[in-house]
Amino acid sequence: MNYRNLFYALALAITANLGVMAQGHKGPAWLSNAVFYQIYPSSYMDTDGNGIGDLPGITSKLDYIKSIGVNTIWLNPVFESGWFDGGYDIIDFYKIDPRFGTNTDMVNLINEAHKRGIKVCLDLVAGHTSDKCQWFKECASGDRNSRYADYFIWSDSISRKDMEQIRQRNSEPNPQASTRGKWVELDAPRGKYYQKNYYVCQPALNYGYANPNPANPWEQSVNAPGPQAVRRELRNIMAFWFDKGVDGFRVDMAASLVKGDPDKKAVMALWQEMRAWINKNYPECVLVSEWSDPKKSIPAGFNIDFEIHLADKIYNTLFFASDDPWGAKGKECYFDKRGLGSLDYFYKKYADIYTSTHDKGYVAFPTANHDFQRLRTGRRYDLQQLKVAMTFFLTMPGVPFIYYGDEIGMKYLPGLQPKEGSRKRSGTRTPMQWSAGETAGFSTCKPENLYFPVDTENGKISVAAEDNDPRSLLNFVRGLIKLRHSSPALNNDGKWQLVSDHSKPYPMVYTRFVDGETYATALNPSGHSVTASLAHLGKAEKMSLTGKVKYKTGNANDKIELGPVSAAVFKIR
Repeated sequence: MNYRNLFYALALAITANLGVMAQGHKGPAWLSNAVFYQIYPSSYMDTDGNGIGDLPGITSKLDYIKSIGVNTIWLNPVFESGWFDGGYDIIDFYKIDPRFGTNTDMVNLINEAHKRGIKVCLDLVAGHTSDKCQWFKECASGDRNSRYADYFIWSDSISRKDMEQIRQRNSEPNPQASTRGKWVELDAPRGKYYQKNYYVCQPALNYGYANPNPANPWEQSVNAPGPQAVRRELRNIMAFWFDKGVDGFRVDMAASLVKGDPDKKAVMALWQEMRAWINKNYPECVLVSEWSDPKKSIPAGFNIDFEIHLADKIYNTLFFASDDPWGAKGKECYFDKRGLGSLDYFYKKYADIYTSTHDKGYVAFPTANHDFQRLRTGRRYDLQQLKVAMTFFLTMPGVPFIYYGDEIGMKYLPGLQPKEGSRKRSGTRTPMQWSAGETAGFSTCKPENLYFPVDTENGKISVAAEDNDPRSLLNFVRGLIKLRHSSPALNNDGKWQLVSDHSKPYPMVYTRFVDGETYATALNPSGHSVTASLAHLGKAEKMSLTGKVKYKTGNANDKIELGPVSAAVFKIR
């Protein structure tokens, strides 16, 4: 037995646990009031007229961002990239990509955001690099004593099954864009094959194997020098940007770092180690995971995890209709005017997750993100439907995330040509629509030079059209966020309980409560009038309304009536 390694592992585990406890139960205090705004930087605002967004463009719109009521922004990858996968194939983690500006532009954005009370979080691609990254090039050169010699996973032989995966991938029309298999043939001095994480151009960083097989020499222990060097590099990257004022990271594919780790215990230990280090050195900074398994990610040290289309797929049952781009045949969703959805799966899964994590971290239901369809998709199109959905997003517990443009009801645009690995995600990455016109106020370029096309419906779906319209989606969202910020019960830490019958899905009624303060949210996304009988809550004062809703207070029971596509938030007295 290697007692030195055993002692080291135990010391790390103890340090990690102490770090998590020292931080407090959920993270820095600012998280309890946080509302995030996700920006896809290529699509937000272009200041140099090349049709692609940039950091000075984002800086120029900070006053608008603040006006929404959000107080934290998350930027998709901004580091130097090969741009085969929308910035997720990183060449240099310490340098802003020239398409967006410079490191100084990033520091200026951070400083200007902080002046306005806005935090800034970046996207951290922790699991892989671009094959154009200098680390990979040096590793591939074959010097076993170079700095990056074991930053990646190499082998001179692989199984027949893996070889067949390579053969099938190479027979596809565009092998470089295929996600098939895990090995790539290169015939480099370092080895014949390397492991990838997603596309061929994304070699996996070597964080080691949870249970290395001695028969496979490429399977290094998580405590081996190579994987430990990669961990140090990960800390160095975070420290570099934390020291420049960054307030946190959203971590891409956070559960995938350690290989051969089916129960995720090894990768959880890795992130607990990172959490302890952050707590000690940067206690006001946060980690957000793309894991979609809060019962693992939050104990691992993440402050926030997303409930999205991955893993348990709660999100799908709420927002992806069977004929939506991300829908599944025969699977209907709750937020659909036809009223064919169910709350059984949502209630069973979410109630369990909420109970297990609400005093330890936050679960986030984003309005959308760069990886799946926007809220305004398919039949969920008219303003009332969007307002009902936004009432859900902005009154649930956890941390809200608004995807840029969803606050004005931007549409998912189907059928766009893929660009930079977007595939059908192109339709959700279109430029922010600031005003009417061929480029929607996003850029001074010619329309054909836009990053993606726009569709403002003759200016109706734009900030300029909605900013001063009291009935607009933008001002409805502003009102909900203001209400959320005004109440500890509605804020991120307020407690939650479903008070309607989940077996009778329409309407959905839940309470948010803390320290004697209670609010009730009632939602009917269906096109039919519905009624629910509730255990007596009290007298109800209407705080937010879309559509037609009546709350009738009784002695033993209360009754709530909602017209088609309606929602309301009540303060219970």
